[in-house]
Amino acid sequence: MTDPDRDNQTRALPGQLKLSAGPGGDLEGTDDRVLQAGADYLARLGGGILQVMPGTYDMHNALYLHEGLTLRGSGPTTILRKTASTTTTLTRETDWYEYGITVAEPSAFQPGCGIMLRGYSAGVLKDVVRGTVVAVDGDEITLSRRPEKNFWLDAESTASTLFPILTAAEGVCDVVVEELVLDGNRKQNEEINGNYAGAVFLQQCHRFTFRRVTARQYNGDGFSFQICDDIHFEDCQSLDNANLGFHPGSGSQRPVFRGCTARGNSQGIFFCWGVTHGLAEDCDCSDNRDFGISIGHRDTDNHILNTRLEGNHRVGLLLRKSENDFRGAHRNLIENCHFLDNGFAEDGVAIDFQGVAHDIEIRNCRLEDSGQGRQLIGIRLSSQALGTRLAGNCFHQMQQDVIDPDETSTS
Repeated sequence: MTDPDRDNQTRALPGQLKLSAGPGGDLEGTDDRVLQAGADYLARLGGGILQVMPGTYDMHNALYLHEGLTLRGSGPTTILRKTASTTTTLTRETDWYEYGITVAEPSAFQPGCGIMLRGYSAGVLKDVVRGTVVAVDGDEITLSRRPEKNFWLDAESTASTLFPILTAAEGVCDVVVEELVLDGNRKQNEEINGNYAGAVFLQQCHRFTFRRVTARQYNGDGFSFQICDDIHFEDCQSLDNANLGFHPGSGSQRPVFRGCTARGNSQGIFFCWGVTHGLAEDCDCSDNRDFGISIGHRDTDNHILNTRLEGNHRVGLLLRKSENDFRGAHRNLIENCHFLDNGFAEDGVAIDFQGVAHDIEIRNCRLEDSGQGRQLIGIRLSSQALGTRLAGNCFHQMQQDVIDPDETSTS
């Protein structure tokens, strides 16, 4: 409504179209196609809000997000669920410039479904390409793009219906995702490394915000983002995924996790290579099969604040091994955190320095065992942990509060 006192003010603020998709929405349907249609429609207008109606959506392919899009669900009742995966071998070699592949078992592939090509060298995964199937003719599958890599028979090349649930093309920025659940259907899907997929997978995308998004039961990572700056998570959950809960990947700058939960994964938050100026605040990284939080190769100047790490099987917070000073995890701050009953599957360590880490500060943390003899050691320093500063920490029912082989720390 126009303010009569400002009737002559120029109407210069751009608007955003809000489009609903799903049962009872502007676009009807319950699979990835209706969601993609809505996202693509809004992309033509430079962005907008895609409101996803309550329901369970069968994801036969990833939902590709566009710049300026807000993807908004209706809370826990909006579930994007990955369909079961199938893997088959290639029966004809495909060179990097070809649009087609020939497979042994084509029945699981249909036009529009997601596809992942994988090639191996001496049994080690070497090449991965994601795409979309556009046609199936007998045992021949036509792809949406040239693979730009060779998939030869001697590389044991395969094709699978594996893909992230949410993703974006490289270079897409300024996206908001909120109020929905991503279900990876882990029992019916093959595992895929988090460097190539996850319930969310982004690469060279910046300024994404996730609010109250749950990634659960993905046979890989929950949230994986590689070389992405300013990715923010607010009150998100990563639950019972096969690998990493939150994976700020190599070179990602200024990731922020506020009020987030990472439980039942292999690791809660995994700071990959060269992740700097990150913040994990008011988070819960507990009951993970390996580590609550892991920091390593050139992960510097990060802040872990007011976070709970409880019942992580191997270590609460790990500072990983590094080959030299340059590659060390320097100048990280762990503050006002609670470490309880971590490390019971190994040495019972809450905070473990395993390599070079200079000028780490741990202050005002509570490190305790519940009385069951699960967390035995508060902080285990390495001889390469130079300039460690410990202040105001409280240790309770531990066999050893601090192990310092070279007495380099001050308390």
